[in-house]
Amino acid sequence: MTTPPAADRRRAAPVLVWIHGDGSVGGGSFFDGRRLAARGLVVVTVNYRLGVFGGLALPGLEGSGTFGLQDQRAALAWVRRNARAFGGDPGNVTVAGVSFGASAITGHLTSPASAGLFHRAVMASGEGAMDMPAGAMGPGVPGYPWYVWRTGREMEDITTAMTSSLGCGEDRPERALACLRSLPVRRILEVPYVMNAFQAFAYGNTTLPELPPAAVRAGRFHRVPVLSGATRDEHRTFVGMAYDAAGRPFTGADYDRALRTAFGAASAARVRAAYPPGAFASPALAWAAVVTDRMWARGTQAQHDALAPHVPVYAYEFADRAAPMFLPLPGGFAFGAFHAGDVPYLFEDEAAEPRFTPAQRQLSATMTGYWAAFARTGAPRGAGLPGWRPHRVDRPYTQSLAPQRIGPVDYRREHRLDFWEGLS
Repeated sequence: MTTPPAADRRRAAPVLVWIHGDGSVGGGSFFDGRRLAARGLVVVTVNYRLGVFGGLALPGLEGSGTFGLQDQRAALAWVRRNARAFGGDPGNVTVAGVSFGASAITGHLTSPASAGLFHRAVMASGEGAMDMPAGAMGPGVPGYPWYVWRTGREMEDITTAMTSSLGCGEDRPERALACLRSLPVRRILEVPYVMNAFQAFAYGNTTLPELPPAAVRAGRFHRVPVLSGATRDEHRTFVGMAYDAAGRPFTGADYDRALRTAFGAASAARVRAAYPPGAFASPALAWAAVVTDRMWARGTQAQHDALAPHVPVYAYEFADRAAPMFLPLPGGFAFGAFHAGDVPYLFEDEAAEPRFTPAQRQLSATMTGYWAAFARTGAPRGAGLPGWRPHRVDRPYTQSLAPQRIGPVDYRREHRLDFWEGLS
Protein backbone atom coordinates (compact mmCIF):
# COMPACT_ATOMS: atom_id res chain seq x y z
CA MET A 1 0.00 0.00 0.00
CA THR A 2 1.26 3.47 -0.94
CA THR A 3 -0.34 6.57 0.54
CA PRO A 4 -0.27 10.21 -0.62
CA PRO A 5 2.24 12.67 0.84
CA ALA A 6 1.37 13.78 4.36
CA ALA A 7 0.36 17.26 3.19
CA ASP A 8 -2.38 15.71 1.03
CA ARG A 9 -4.06 13.72 3.82
CA ARG A 10 -6.46 16.37 5.05
CA ARG A 11 -9.40 14.42 3.66
CA ALA A 12 -10.04 10.79 2.76
CA ALA A 13 -8.34 9.97 -0.52
CA PRO A 14 -9.67 7.94 -3.43
CA VAL A 15 -8.37 4.37 -3.35
CA LEU A 16 -6.99 2.54 -6.39
CA VAL A 17 -6.69 -1.24 -6.04
CA TRP A 18 -4.29 -2.73 -8.62
CA ILE A 19 -4.79 -6.30 -9.90
CA HIS A 20 -1.59 -7.27 -11.66
CA GLY A 21 -1.48 -9.22 -14.90
CA ASP A 22 1.46 -11.31 -16.17
CA GLY A 23 -0.78 -14.34 -16.74
CA SER A 24 0.26 -17.13 -14.41
CA VAL A 25 3.23 -15.39 -12.80
CA GLY A 26 3.99 -12.03 -11.26
CA GLY A 27 2.84 -10.31 -8.09
CA GLY A 28 1.51 -7.05 -6.73
CA SER A 29 4.85 -6.17 -5.12
CA PHE A 30 6.37 -5.58 -8.57
CA PHE A 31 4.26 -2.43 -9.00
CA ASP A 32 5.47 0.72 -7.26
CA GLY A 33 2.53 3.06 -6.69
CA ARG A 34 4.42 6.22 -5.70
CA ARG A 35 3.70 8.05 -8.95
CA LEU A 36 -0.07 7.63 -8.59
CA ALA A 37 0.03 8.23 -4.85
CA ALA A 38 1.70 11.57 -5.54
CA ARG A 39 -1.49 12.43 -7.42
CA GLY A 40 -3.50 12.02 -4.22
CA LEU A 41 -4.48 8.33 -4.38
CA VAL A 42 -4.10 5.53 -1.88
CA VAL A 43 -2.68 2.75 -4.06
CA VAL A 44 -3.17 -0.87 -2.98
CA THR A 45 -1.46 -3.67 -4.90
CA VAL A 46 -2.69 -7.20 -4.22
CA ASN A 47 -1.62 -10.79 -4.71
CA TYR A 48 -3.90 -13.66 -5.66
CA ARG A 49 -3.56 -17.35 -6.45
CA LEU A 50 -2.19 -17.93 -9.94
CA GLY A 51 -2.09 -20.78 -12.43
CA VAL A 52 -3.01 -24.19 -11.06
CA PHE A 53 -3.46 -22.72 -7.57
CA GLY A 54 -6.04 -20.22 -8.80
CA GLY A 55 -7.78 -22.23 -11.49
CA LEU A 56 -7.74 -25.89 -10.46
CA ALA A 57 -11.18 -27.47 -10.82
CA LEU A 58 -12.54 -30.81 -9.60
CA PRO A 59 -16.11 -32.06 -9.30
CA GLY A 60 -17.40 -31.28 -5.84
CA LEU A 61 -14.61 -28.82 -5.03
CA GLU A 62 -16.37 -25.60 -4.06
CA GLY A 63 -15.02 -22.56 -5.89
CA SER A 64 -13.41 -24.63 -8.65
CA GLY A 65 -11.83 -22.50 -11.35
CA THR A 66 -12.39 -19.20 -9.54
CA PHE A 67 -9.99 -19.19 -6.57
CA GLY A 68 -7.98 -16.31 -8.05
CA LEU A 69 -11.12 -14.20 -8.48
CA GLN A 70 -12.19 -15.00 -4.94
CA ASP A 71 -8.80 -13.85 -3.62
CA GLN A 72 -9.20 -10.55 -5.46
CA ARG A 73 -12.70 -10.13 -4.06
CA ALA A 74 -11.38 -10.78 -0.55
CA ALA A 75 -8.77 -8.06 -1.10
CA LEU A 76 -11.47 -5.60 -2.19
CA ALA A 77 -13.52 -6.47 0.90
CA TRP A 78 -10.41 -5.89 3.05
CA VAL A 79 -9.96 -2.46 1.47
CA ARG A 80 -13.57 -1.56 2.24
CA ARG A 81 -13.05 -2.50 5.89
CA ASN A 82 -9.63 -0.91 6.36
CA ALA A 83 -9.25 1.98 3.90
CA ARG A 84 -9.88 4.67 6.50
CA ALA A 85 -6.95 3.49 8.61
CA PHE A 86 -4.65 4.49 5.74
CA GLY A 87 -6.39 7.73 4.84
CA GLY A 88 -8.50 6.20 2.08
CA ASP A 89 -12.18 6.60 1.28
CA PRO A 90 -13.98 3.23 1.30
CA GLY A 91 -16.81 4.87 -0.61
CA ASN A 92 -14.54 5.77 -3.55
CA VAL A 93 -12.62 2.68 -4.68
CA THR A 94 -11.35 2.14 -8.20
CA VAL A 95 -10.34 -1.36 -9.21
CA ALA A 96 -7.69 -1.31 -11.94
CA GLY A 97 -5.72 -3.98 -13.72
CA VAL A 98 -3.74 -4.94 -16.77
CA SER A 99 -3.95 -7.95 -19.09
CA PHE A 100 -5.06 -11.00 -17.06
CA GLY A 101 -5.85 -8.65 -14.18
CA ALA A 102 -8.04 -6.50 -16.42
CA SER A 103 -9.83 -9.62 -17.64
CA ALA A 104 -10.57 -10.47 -14.02
CA ILE A 105 -12.22 -7.06 -13.65
CA THR A 106 -14.66 -7.97 -16.44
CA GLY A 107 -15.51 -10.93 -14.21
CA HIS A 108 -15.98 -8.72 -11.14
CA LEU A 109 -18.25 -6.43 -13.14
CA THR A 110 -20.62 -9.38 -13.59
CA SER A 111 -20.05 -11.30 -10.35
CA PRO A 112 -22.93 -10.87 -7.86
CA ALA A 113 -20.53 -11.26 -4.93
CA SER A 114 -18.41 -8.29 -6.09
CA ALA A 115 -21.30 -5.82 -5.99
CA GLY A 116 -20.55 -2.70 -3.98
CA LEU A 117 -16.85 -3.43 -3.55
CA PHE A 118 -15.71 -0.85 -6.14
CA HIS A 119 -17.10 2.31 -7.69
CA ARG A 120 -15.03 2.67 -10.87
CA ALA A 121 -13.08 0.28 -13.08
CA VAL A 122 -9.91 0.64 -15.17
CA MET A 123 -9.03 -2.12 -17.63
CA ALA A 124 -5.73 -1.97 -19.54
CA SER A 125 -5.20 -4.51 -22.36
CA GLY A 126 -7.91 -6.78 -20.98
CA GLU A 127 -9.05 -9.92 -22.76
CA GLY A 128 -12.55 -10.05 -21.28
CA ALA A 129 -14.40 -9.87 -24.62
CA MET A 130 -11.71 -11.47 -26.78
CA ASP A 131 -11.71 -14.77 -28.63
CA MET A 132 -8.61 -16.63 -29.81
CA PRO A 133 -8.14 -17.93 -33.37
CA ALA A 134 -6.15 -21.15 -33.70
CA GLY A 135 -2.41 -20.55 -33.62
CA ALA A 136 -2.76 -16.91 -32.56
CA MET A 137 -0.79 -17.56 -29.38
CA GLY A 138 1.70 -19.89 -31.04
CA PRO A 139 1.92 -23.04 -33.19
CA GLY A 140 -0.26 -25.83 -31.90
CA VAL A 141 -2.31 -23.63 -29.58
CA PRO A 142 -5.96 -24.34 -30.39
CA GLY A 143 -8.59 -21.73 -30.98
CA TYR A 144 -11.18 -20.92 -28.34
CA PRO A 145 -14.40 -18.92 -28.49
CA TRP A 146 -13.13 -16.93 -25.47
CA TYR A 147 -9.60 -16.14 -24.43
CA VAL A 148 -10.03 -16.25 -20.64
CA TRP A 149 -13.39 -17.92 -19.99
CA ARG A 150 -14.01 -21.67 -19.77
CA THR A 151 -16.91 -23.77 -18.61
CA GLY A 152 -16.49 -25.65 -15.36
CA ARG A 153 -16.19 -28.88 -17.32
CA GLU A 154 -13.42 -27.45 -19.49
CA MET A 155 -11.47 -26.41 -16.40
CA GLU A 156 -11.97 -29.88 -14.94
CA ASP A 157 -10.61 -31.42 -18.15
CA ILE A 158 -7.53 -29.18 -17.94
CA THR A 159 -7.08 -30.24 -14.32
CA THR A 160 -7.32 -33.92 -15.25
CA ALA A 161 -4.63 -33.54 -17.90
CA MET A 162 -2.31 -31.68 -15.55
CA THR A 163 -2.85 -33.89 -12.50
CA SER A 164 -2.13 -37.01 -14.54
CA SER A 165 1.30 -35.54 -15.26
CA LEU A 166 1.75 -35.20 -11.50
CA GLY A 167 0.84 -38.79 -10.78
CA CYS A 168 -2.50 -37.78 -9.24
CA GLY A 169 -4.85 -39.07 -11.92
CA GLU A 170 -7.25 -40.62 -9.41
CA ASP A 171 -10.79 -41.60 -10.47
CA ARG A 172 -12.35 -40.05 -7.39
CA PRO A 173 -11.97 -36.25 -7.10
CA GLU A 174 -11.39 -36.34 -3.36
CA ARG A 175 -8.47 -38.74 -3.84
CA ALA A 176 -7.00 -36.61 -6.61
CA LEU A 177 -7.27 -33.55 -4.37
CA ALA A 178 -5.62 -35.34 -1.45
CA CYS A 179 -2.80 -36.46 -3.74
CA LEU A 180 -2.25 -32.92 -5.02
CA ARG A 181 -2.25 -31.48 -1.52
CA SER A 182 0.44 -33.93 -0.50
CA LEU A 183 2.86 -32.73 -3.19
CA PRO A 184 5.51 -30.10 -2.52
CA VAL A 185 4.92 -26.91 -4.50
CA ARG A 186 8.31 -27.35 -6.18
CA ARG A 187 7.18 -30.71 -7.60
CA ILE A 188 4.02 -29.14 -9.04
CA LEU A 189 5.94 -26.32 -10.70
CA GLU A 190 8.29 -28.80 -12.39
CA VAL A 191 5.48 -29.95 -14.70
CA PRO A 192 5.66 -28.03 -18.01
CA TYR A 193 2.76 -25.65 -18.59
CA VAL A 194 1.10 -26.48 -15.24
CA MET A 195 0.78 -22.75 -14.56
CA ASN A 196 0.12 -21.53 -18.11
CA ALA A 197 -2.67 -24.06 -18.65
CA PHE A 198 -4.80 -22.32 -16.04
CA GLN A 199 -4.83 -18.80 -17.49
CA ALA A 200 -8.61 -18.80 -17.53
CA PHE A 201 -11.58 -18.46 -15.21
CA ALA A 202 -14.49 -20.87 -14.94
CA TYR A 203 -18.06 -19.64 -15.33
CA GLY A 204 -21.40 -21.27 -14.55
CA ASN A 205 -20.84 -21.19 -10.79
CA THR A 206 -21.71 -18.98 -7.82
CA THR A 207 -18.80 -16.60 -8.49
CA LEU A 208 -19.52 -16.24 -12.22
CA PRO A 209 -23.06 -17.50 -12.85
CA GLU A 210 -22.87 -16.71 -16.57
CA LEU A 211 -20.34 -16.00 -19.29
CA PRO A 212 -19.11 -12.46 -18.44
CA PRO A 213 -19.07 -10.99 -22.00
CA ALA A 214 -22.60 -12.31 -22.55
CA ALA A 215 -23.72 -10.72 -19.28
CA VAL A 216 -22.11 -7.41 -20.26
CA ARG A 217 -23.80 -7.48 -23.69
CA ALA A 218 -27.15 -8.07 -21.96
CA GLY A 219 -26.55 -5.18 -19.57
CA ARG A 220 -26.25 -7.42 -16.52
CA PHE A 221 -23.25 -5.87 -14.80
CA HIS A 222 -22.48 -3.44 -11.97
CA ARG A 223 -23.05 0.15 -13.04
CA VAL A 224 -19.71 1.90 -12.57
CA PRO A 225 -17.79 4.28 -14.86
CA VAL A 226 -15.10 2.54 -16.92
CA LEU A 227 -11.75 3.68 -18.30
CA SER A 228 -10.46 1.06 -20.70
CA GLY A 229 -8.13 0.56 -23.60
CA ALA A 230 -5.32 -1.31 -25.28
CA THR A 231 -1.95 -0.64 -26.87
CA ARG A 232 -1.57 0.04 -30.56
CA ASP A 233 0.69 -2.98 -31.21
CA GLU A 234 -0.59 -5.49 -28.63
CA HIS A 235 0.47 -8.70 -30.33
CA ARG A 236 4.02 -7.71 -31.24
CA THR A 237 4.98 -8.80 -27.71
CA PHE A 238 3.88 -12.38 -28.29
CA VAL A 239 5.19 -12.71 -31.84
CA GLY A 240 8.54 -11.22 -30.87
CA MET A 241 8.91 -13.44 -27.79
CA ALA A 242 8.10 -16.59 -29.76
CA TYR A 243 10.05 -15.84 -32.93
CA ASP A 244 12.30 -13.00 -34.02
CA ALA A 245 13.46 -11.76 -30.61
CA ALA A 246 14.11 -15.38 -29.62
CA GLY A 247 16.35 -15.99 -32.62
CA ARG A 248 13.76 -17.87 -34.72
CA PRO A 249 12.73 -15.52 -37.53
CA PHE A 250 9.09 -15.73 -38.57
CA THR A 251 9.22 -16.32 -42.34
CA GLY A 252 6.86 -15.68 -45.22
CA ALA A 253 5.98 -19.38 -45.22
CA ASP A 254 5.22 -19.13 -41.52
CA TYR A 255 2.91 -16.20 -42.25
CA ASP A 256 0.92 -18.09 -44.89
CA ARG A 257 0.71 -21.14 -42.64
CA ALA A 258 -0.48 -19.07 -39.69
CA LEU A 259 -3.18 -17.39 -41.79
CA ARG A 260 -4.52 -20.74 -42.99
CA THR A 261 -4.50 -22.18 -39.47
CA ALA A 262 -6.32 -19.21 -37.99
CA PHE A 263 -8.84 -18.44 -40.71
CA GLY A 264 -9.06 -21.34 -43.16
CA ALA A 265 -7.83 -21.30 -46.75
CA ALA A 266 -10.56 -19.09 -48.27
CA SER A 267 -10.52 -16.41 -45.59
CA ALA A 268 -6.72 -16.57 -45.33
CA ALA A 269 -6.47 -15.29 -48.90
CA ARG A 270 -8.67 -12.31 -48.05
CA VAL A 271 -6.66 -11.52 -44.95
CA ARG A 272 -3.39 -11.75 -46.86
CA ALA A 273 -4.74 -9.32 -49.44
CA ALA A 274 -5.70 -6.89 -46.68
CA TYR A 275 -2.38 -7.38 -44.88
CA PRO A 276 0.17 -8.09 -47.65
CA PRO A 277 3.53 -9.04 -46.11
CA GLY A 278 5.29 -6.60 -48.44
CA ALA A 279 3.54 -3.72 -46.66
CA PHE A 280 5.39 -4.52 -43.42
CA ALA A 281 9.03 -4.54 -42.46
CA SER A 282 8.89 -8.29 -41.81
CA PRO A 283 6.43 -11.21 -41.91
CA ALA A 284 6.49 -11.16 -38.09
CA LEU A 285 5.14 -7.61 -38.02
CA ALA A 286 2.49 -8.50 -40.60
CA TRP A 287 1.27 -11.39 -38.44
CA ALA A 288 1.37 -9.23 -35.32
CA ALA A 289 -0.79 -6.61 -37.04
CA VAL A 290 -3.31 -9.25 -38.11
CA VAL A 291 -3.73 -10.64 -34.60
CA THR A 292 -3.64 -7.22 -32.94
CA ASP A 293 -6.53 -6.05 -35.11
CA ARG A 294 -8.54 -9.27 -35.26
CA MET A 295 -8.20 -10.35 -31.64
CA TRP A 296 -7.20 -7.44 -29.40
CA ALA A 297 -8.71 -4.37 -31.07
CA ARG A 298 -11.90 -6.18 -32.07
CA GLY A 299 -12.41 -7.51 -28.55
CA THR A 300 -11.59 -4.17 -26.93
CA GLN A 301 -14.04 -2.29 -29.14
CA ALA A 302 -16.76 -4.91 -28.61
CA GLN A 303 -16.51 -4.53 -24.84
CA HIS A 304 -16.59 -0.74 -25.05
CA ASP A 305 -19.66 -0.86 -27.26
CA ALA A 306 -21.42 -3.24 -24.87
CA LEU A 307 -20.66 -1.12 -21.79
CA ALA A 308 -21.31 2.32 -23.27
CA PRO A 309 -25.14 2.24 -23.45
CA HIS A 310 -25.24 1.79 -19.67
CA VAL A 311 -22.24 3.56 -18.08
CA PRO A 312 -19.70 6.26 -18.96
CA VAL A 313 -16.84 4.66 -20.90
CA TYR A 314 -13.55 6.42 -21.56
CA ALA A 315 -11.64 4.52 -24.25
CA TYR A 316 -7.95 4.94 -24.97
CA GLU A 317 -5.13 3.57 -27.09
CA PHE A 318 -1.57 3.72 -25.82
CA ALA A 319 0.36 4.58 -28.98
CA ASP A 320 3.98 5.25 -27.98
CA ARG A 321 5.83 3.07 -30.47
CA ALA A 322 9.13 4.00 -28.87
CA ALA A 323 8.07 2.81 -25.41
CA PRO A 324 11.08 1.30 -23.57
CA MET A 325 11.01 -2.50 -23.58
CA PHE A 326 11.25 -3.39 -19.89
CA LEU A 327 11.04 -7.17 -20.31
CA PRO A 328 14.32 -9.15 -20.48
CA LEU A 329 14.13 -9.72 -24.23
CA PRO A 330 16.90 -9.43 -26.83
CA GLY A 331 17.01 -6.24 -28.84
CA GLY A 332 16.51 -5.83 -32.56
CA PHE A 333 12.77 -6.49 -32.80
CA ALA A 334 10.40 -3.54 -33.28
CA PHE A 335 8.04 -4.14 -30.36
CA GLY A 336 6.32 -0.79 -30.88
CA ALA A 337 3.50 0.10 -28.47
CA PHE A 338 3.60 -3.40 -27.03
CA HIS A 339 1.31 -5.29 -24.64
CA ALA A 340 1.49 -3.69 -21.16
CA GLY A 341 3.98 -1.13 -22.49
CA ASP A 342 1.88 1.59 -20.85
CA VAL A 343 2.28 0.25 -17.30
CA PRO A 344 5.68 1.94 -16.60
CA TYR A 345 4.05 5.26 -17.48
CA LEU A 346 1.73 4.76 -14.48
CA PHE A 347 3.92 2.86 -12.02
CA GLU A 348 7.56 3.49 -11.16
CA ASP A 349 9.75 1.04 -13.10
CA GLU A 350 13.49 0.96 -12.61
CA ALA A 351 14.10 -0.77 -15.96
CA ALA A 352 12.00 1.56 -18.12
CA GLU A 353 12.01 4.95 -16.45
CA PRO A 354 15.74 5.78 -16.87
CA ARG A 355 15.21 5.40 -20.61
CA PHE A 356 12.29 7.86 -20.82
CA THR A 357 12.77 10.89 -23.03
CA PRO A 358 11.47 14.25 -21.76
CA ALA A 359 8.41 13.80 -24.00
CA GLN A 360 7.76 10.36 -22.53
CA ARG A 361 8.03 11.77 -19.00
CA GLN A 362 5.41 14.33 -19.95
CA LEU A 363 3.19 11.58 -21.32
CA SER A 364 3.60 9.72 -18.04
CA ALA A 365 2.56 12.84 -16.13
CA THR A 366 -0.51 13.26 -18.33
CA MET A 367 -1.52 9.63 -17.98
CA THR A 368 -1.22 9.61 -14.20
CA GLY A 369 -3.23 12.83 -14.20
CA TYR A 370 -5.97 11.16 -16.23
CA TRP A 371 -6.01 8.04 -14.06
CA ALA A 372 -6.08 10.04 -10.81
CA ALA A 373 -8.89 12.30 -12.05
CA PHE A 374 -10.91 9.27 -13.08
CA ALA A 375 -10.37 7.62 -9.68
CA ARG A 376 -11.46 10.84 -7.98
CA THR A 377 -14.53 11.76 -10.04
CA GLY A 378 -15.29 9.03 -12.59
CA ALA A 379 -14.08 11.18 -15.52
CA PRO A 380 -10.49 11.70 -16.77
CA ARG A 381 -10.74 15.48 -16.75
CA GLY A 382 -8.76 18.13 -14.94
CA ALA A 383 -6.77 21.33 -15.21
CA GLY A 384 -4.03 21.05 -17.81
CA LEU A 385 -5.29 17.73 -19.21
CA PRO A 386 -6.25 17.49 -22.90
CA GLY A 387 -9.98 16.96 -23.39
CA TRP A 388 -11.31 13.40 -23.46
CA ARG A 389 -14.89 12.67 -24.49
CA PRO A 390 -16.73 9.52 -23.41
CA HIS A 391 -17.15 6.75 -25.95
CA ARG A 392 -20.63 6.15 -27.33
CA VAL A 393 -21.79 3.59 -29.84
CA ASP A 394 -23.31 6.32 -32.03
CA ARG A 395 -20.36 8.65 -31.44
CA PRO A 396 -17.22 6.53 -31.01
CA TYR A 397 -14.31 8.16 -29.28
CA THR A 398 -10.89 6.73 -28.44
CA GLN A 399 -8.14 8.88 -26.94
CA SER A 400 -4.70 8.22 -28.43
CA LEU A 401 -1.90 8.54 -25.87
CA ALA A 402 1.52 9.20 -27.40
CA PRO A 403 4.39 11.60 -26.67
CA GLN A 404 3.88 13.45 -29.92
CA ARG A 405 0.09 13.65 -29.74
CA ILE A 406 -2.80 13.18 -27.33
CA GLY A 407 -6.19 13.31 -28.94
CA PRO A 408 -8.85 11.35 -30.80
CA VAL A 409 -8.02 8.46 -33.12
CA ASP A 410 -10.30 6.62 -35.53
CA TYR A 411 -9.87 3.28 -33.79
CA ARG A 412 -12.15 1.35 -36.15
CA ARG A 413 -10.29 2.56 -39.22
CA GLU A 414 -6.82 2.18 -37.73
CA HIS A 415 -7.47 -1.47 -36.86
CA ARG A 416 -9.69 -2.30 -39.88
CA LEU A 417 -12.60 -3.40 -37.71
CA ASP A 418 -15.08 -3.13 -40.58
CA PHE A 419 -13.00 -5.66 -42.51
CA TRP A 420 -12.87 -8.05 -39.60
CA GLU A 421 -16.55 -7.82 -38.83
CA GLY A 422 -17.31 -8.45 -42.49
CA LEU A 423 -15.06 -11.52 -42.49
CA SER A 424 -16.78 -13.14 -39.50
